[in-house]
Amino acid sequence: MTDATPAPNTAAPDPAGTASAGTDPADSAATTGLAPVGPADPRPLRAGVIGLGWAGQQHLAAYAADPSVELVALSAMEQHLLDRFGSEHDVPGLYQDWQQMLAEARLDVVSIATPTFLHAPMATAALEAGVHVLTEKPMAQTGDAAAKMVEAARRTGRVLDVSFNHRRRGDVTALKDIVDAGVLGSIYYAKTGWIRRQGIPGLGTWFTKAESSGGGAMMDIGIHMLDMTLHLMGEPEVTAASASTHAEFGPKGRGGSGFGVSAVEEGVPFEVEDLATAFLRLEGGETVLLEASWAQWIPHDLCYVTLYGDEGGATIEWGAPTGPKITVWTEVAGTPAELHPAPGEDRGHAGAIADFLAAVRSGEHAAHDGSLALRRARVIDACYASAREGREVPVAGVERADGAERADGL
Repeated sequence: MTDATPAPNTAAPDPAGTASAGTDPADSAATTGLAPVGPADPRPLRAGVIGLGWAGQQHLAAYAADPSVELVALSAMEQHLLDRFGSEHDVPGLYQDWQQMLAEARLDVVSIATPTFLHAPMATAALEAGVHVLTEKPMAQTGDAAAKMVEAARRTGRVLDVSFNHRRRGDVTALKDIVDAGVLGSIYYAKTGWIRRQGIPGLGTWFTKAESSGGGAMMDIGIHMLDMTLHLMGEPEVTAASASTHAEFGPKGRGGSGFGVSAVEEGVPFEVEDLATAFLRLEGGETVLLEASWAQWIPHDLCYVTLYGDEGGATIEWGAPTGPKITVWTEVAGTPAELHPAPGEDRGHAGAIADFLAAVRSGEHAAHDGSLALRRARVIDACYASAREGREVPVAGVERADGAERADGL
């Protein structure tokens, strides 16, 4: 078995020239040349996107389809992507240098869809330039890096949000309505996971290097399942984690595109886990069992969340060949019943962006400072620390029962 637990990042890569000087919130509007956006301001929001991979393309498409947004700038290292999407969407500002874009494009909002190690420096620079920020998940490589992003959002008075698109799936929103209606009663246990048949992203790229990604399957897809599950349960605080990690496929060059000799990629760097499991303790005594894997010997991908309540239970699952499915077990008129509610509307990335823009327009920016995503990052930190140390680890920042925060930060 290969040790797959990433070591703590003490010095994350930082692009040369990253803006880091503090900015007074009162000066932020002058930095962009735009008046602050609020509910009474009808003008289109000037938007930009940094990173034009798959996720960045989802952000770009959502902005382009929104009549309340003017897509004015794109930034990517790949000139052919800038040319393609700039032409398709008639975007006037195309930049290979994201810092130049922030300095020149007079943005109101920006999406960051770049490798994880760039999220913190890019988001902080944008916030300090007076721009509201939506970044892809994970928020950052570590909870400490995420905390600095939240501090920058609070200091500048700008919105900082993270795109957890899966919580906006139609089946998740339908189950959330059922939970909120009290059908399941009090939820005391949940099981959740995302297991891929063959889905290691970018073998040998930044995805599989610990310094640039911060972690493997848990950081990449486990965080989606964590977010969905806690969202469904009503956002209880996670207090401790006991976790284990494995790297069984990636170090052999397998699991990226298929199994078998022909699929093996020799000599590629693989420094993270391709499987992680975690047992999480919650503040009210509830527990969650979480698993995330990029590659396994299974017939097809599977994602699921199962909730156990004192008045009912429910499962959502999706994966080829069945598609999304919701099942609820409860009682109807005193008789045990199995129900199959229809999913709601899939909002995905478009929903995440719509919610972000609504937060910007609302003027209630302090309520959208990235704190929820920071809590997710702290849980992932605790999972990796537990796997390294072979013990249960408290989640940083969670208060003790007496109301005092742990002095050691754990």
